Amino acid sequence: MPRYEFRCRTCEDTFEVSRPMAESSAPADCPAGHADTVKLLSAVAVGGTSSAPAPSGGGCCGGGGCC
Repeated sequence: MPRYEFRCRTCEDTFEVSRPMAESSAPADCPAGHADTVKLLSAVAVGGTSSAPAPSGGGCCGGGGCC
């Protein structure tokens, strides 16, 4: 189940809530009981290596003469 991060505007606490994706935009009360919260955008880390070779020459602005 996905976890969503929220911040309380009243006490400025940051907390996480686990819920189904269908309820991702539902409001959440902070652990201290305050209702004035905002859902934070989470940065997704994508790492790894690519098996595709880096482009070289040719194409627009890559030495192809179109610029």
